[in-house]
Amino acid sequence: MTRLFASLRIALRALMVNKMRSALTMLGIIIGVSAVIAMIAIGSGAKQRIAEQIASMGSNLLMVMSGSSTSGGFRGGAGTVPTLTVDDAKAIQTEIPAVKFVSPSITGVAQVVYGNQNWSTVINGTSPEMLEIRGWSLSSGRSFTQQENDGAAKVCILGRTVVENLFGGIDPIGQIVRIKKIPFVVVGVLFPKGQTTWGQDQDDIIFVPLTAAQKRLFGMAFPGMVRSIAVQAWGPEKVKEAEGQITELLRQRHHIQPSQENDFSVRNLTEVMSSAEQSADVMSLLLGAIASISLIVGGIGIMNIMLVSVTERTREIGIRIAVGAKGRDILLQFLIESLVLSLMGGILGIGIGMVGTLILSSFTKWPTLFSIESILLAFLFSGSVGVFFGFYPARKASLLNPIEALRYE
Repeated sequence: MTRLFASLRIALRALMVNKMRSALTMLGIIIGVSAVIAMIAIGSGAKQRIAEQIASMGSNLLMVMSGSSTSGGFRGGAGTVPTLTVDDAKAIQTEIPAVKFVSPSITGVAQVVYGNQNWSTVINGTSPEMLEIRGWSLSSGRSFTQQENDGAAKVCILGRTVVENLFGGIDPIGQIVRIKKIPFVVVGVLFPKGQTTWGQDQDDIIFVPLTAAQKRLFGMAFPGMVRSIAVQAWGPEKVKEAEGQITELLRQRHHIQPSQENDFSVRNLTEVMSSAEQSADVMSLLLGAIASISLIVGGIGIMNIMLVSVTERTREIGIRIAVGAKGRDILLQFLIESLVLSLMGGILGIGIGMVGTLILSSFTKWPTLFSIESILLAFLFSGSVGVFFGFYPARKASLLNPIEALRYE
C-alpha cells in the first residue's frame, strides 16, 4: 500500500510538471466521454418517447380492417369497402376466449362548430369499450353509456386538440357543438396522448356513439356495417392466438372459401410496436458505438504522450532503478499516470456531456434521458482506455536497462 501511494504521488507530480500537455492529453478523453454521454442520453430519450407513444396506442391491440375495393384495375386500401358488421364484433367478443374487449367503429372527417369557432377533425363513432382498449382516461366529464350508444344519443367526447381550438379557456362540459350541423352535447374531455410514432395527433379527435355516427353523421349504405373493429387480448401471450382465431371466425362468418382471399385484414399492432422499440434499441447502440470511437482516439493520444514521457524521463527511470526501484514500481507509476489522465478526463467529460446535452435538448426539444448505468459505463470505459493504452508505454519504461538509461542524453 505504501508503494502504491508513493507511485501515485510521483505520478501526480510528473503530470503537474507538464500541465498544458496533461490537459491536452485529457482533451481527447473529455470529448470521447462527452460524446458517449450525449449519444446514450439522446438514444435513451428517443427510446422512452417511442415507448410512451406505443403505450398510448393501447396494449395487446389488434385492428380488424374492412376489405379493399377494386375499380377499373385500381385497388383501394383496407377499409375502402365495409365488409365488417356490428354482429362480427359481437361474435368476436362472445366466441373467442382470448379476447377481452371489442369495439367496432367508423371514422370520418367533419367540420365542428362552437360559437364563432370551427375546426376540422376526425370523428370516431365507436362503443364505450374503445376508451378501455386504447387505455384512454378522461380529464373531466364522463364517457357515453351503452344505453346512449344503443339509442344513437347526440353526445360526444373531445380530444385535447379540439378543446383548445374550439373552446380556449372555456369548460366544454355541457356545451353544445355542431358536427355536420347536428348538435352534440359534450359529456367528456380526454387526457392528452400526443403524437403517434408516425406523427399523427391522437388528441385531434371526437368520439361519438357508433349508432349516432351511422344514423346521424355518415350514414351507411349497408345498415350495421363498420369500417374497423378494435380488439384487445387478455395479455401479450394471447395476441397471436386471438389473431388466428379472429381470422378463422370471420372467414366462416363471411363464407369465404379456402381458395379465396380474405375480405378483411387483421393487423397486429403489438408487433408493429415491438419493431419500433427494436429500432430504437439499434439506434441507441449505434450512437453509443460511434461515440466510443472518439474515446479510442483519445486513448491513442494518451499512449503517444506516455511514450514521449518515457523517452523524456529515461535518465530519471535509470536513477530510480539504480537506487532500488523494481520494474513493477516503474510499471505501476506510468500506469497510474495514464489512469489518472483518463479518469480525470472521464469526470470532466461526464459533466460537460450532461450540461451540453441539456442545452441541446432545451434548444431542439429533443427528449434526453440520463441513467446511472450509462454514466458509470462511460467512467469505467474511460478508465479501461487509460489502462489499455497506457500499458505498453509503462511496460517499455519498466524494461529499460538501468545502465543504458543512465547514459541516455
